Amino acid sequence: MHEGSPGRARLAVLALLGSILVPLVTAGLRSLLWVLAGIAALALAAIGVWGILAHTGVVRVLGLVLALAAPAAVLALYAAAGMLWAACLSLALWALALATARSALPSGHTASEQTATKAPRHPWVLMNPRSGGGKVGRFDLVDRARAAGCRVTLLDGDQDVTELARQAVAEGADLLAVAGGDGTQALVAEVAARHDLPFLVIPAGTRNHFALDLGLDRDDPAAALEALADGVELRIDLGYAADRVFVNNASFGTYAFVVTDPAYRDAKARTTLRTLPGLLTGEDAPRLRARADRTHIDGLQALLVSNNPYGRAVDAAHPGRRGRLDSGLLGVVCVRVGNAAQAARLVRGPGSGGGLIRLSAATVVVEADTDTLPAGIDGEHVVLPSPVVCRIAPGALRVRVPRRRPRTSPAGDGAADWPGVVRLALSSPRTR
Repeated sequence: MHEGSPGRARLAVLALLGSILVPLVTAGLRSLLWVLAGIAALALAAIGVWGILAHTGVVRVLGLVLALAAPAAVLALYAAAGMLWAACLSLALWALALATARSALPSGHTASEQTATKAPRHPWVLMNPRSGGGKVGRFDLVDRARAAGCRVTLLDGDQDVTELARQAVAEGADLLAVAGGDGTQALVAEVAARHDLPFLVIPAGTRNHFALDLGLDRDDPAAALEALADGVELRIDLGYAADRVFVNNASFGTYAFVVTDPAYRDAKARTTLRTLPGLLTGEDAPRLRARADRTHIDGLQALLVSNNPYGRAVDAAHPGRRGRLDSGLLGVVCVRVGNAAQAARLVRGPGSGGGLIRLSAATVVVEADTDTLPAGIDGEHVVLPSPVVCRIAPGALRVRVPRRRPRTSPAGDGAADWPGVVRLALSSPRTR
């Protein structure tokens, strides 16, 4: 874990003070009214977005108008009062304060590292040539893997990924690797965990969120092969939804229902806008219930269960970052928005009592008034029997990564630890 940066901490505190003082000096106590006006505009915009997503016809058009007009009107008021420059400067200072505060404190860690002194003798790699728009071919990964001593199997689309990995183990593989998306990574990772074999991630998928949280370079997939000769080993957790492993997350509710539509793959935005109104406000709208350890939550439209908590609120398509992958806890993000008022309260964040709920748990039970539940497991659509028990297996997977990685897990994609930042800013060299 790296030491914190007092210089960055002081810059964060100064930027925070500046973001408060600029509007106060410009408009005095009236600046509080301008802040309230900005919050009100965001709430009205949230109501407009709700109208777009949950309704059709005239209501959707009115929602679009409100979502655009509310913030535009406030900006016009700021400009007319000569406050626009102050508002922009205050927001810029606030953004600077958050960025520097998150980077000032000691960085988190994906998992504890152990030196991997023994290189694998019979590594096996499964490669999906279609994944990531053809990254396997574009980065010449087949030849590079073979040059590194790997036995390569190409996935043709009709094969059983789990069975291929099991066969590789039966034939003597002492390391399993995947060049493909997170869904394929999860299937092979399960086999590696079951046989206590090291697992290697080659980020050749489209998003590669798992690789990102392991600190790997998603722009240079071949660099992951350096771990074979000069690597370290991480012990990380695996998530389970029923009997399905996930390395990132399992999503339930609206998103999982949307992706079941055959048209979603070719027209994501159009299909989402067409199906969401019925899923959010229709008679057949899914309503989920969840039990996260001892916490009971009902009336949910969407639920995301992640392998270790994300640092900030996320959606299934654009997750945030995880500060670590060995906490032994699932992250839980619940969405419960049934009307425009609840949509407006989302602006106040997950701790406001609004429609966004975040917590951590060792076990999450998801159920609905149906016999089955559609789910998105690391982006792959599956149907699971209800209720679905999600659990975490601490330290189940051995992951081999290069000793030198360009990206380490961030200290903060979440809220800044301002008390810690202030303490670091006021500290002297003797106290550090």
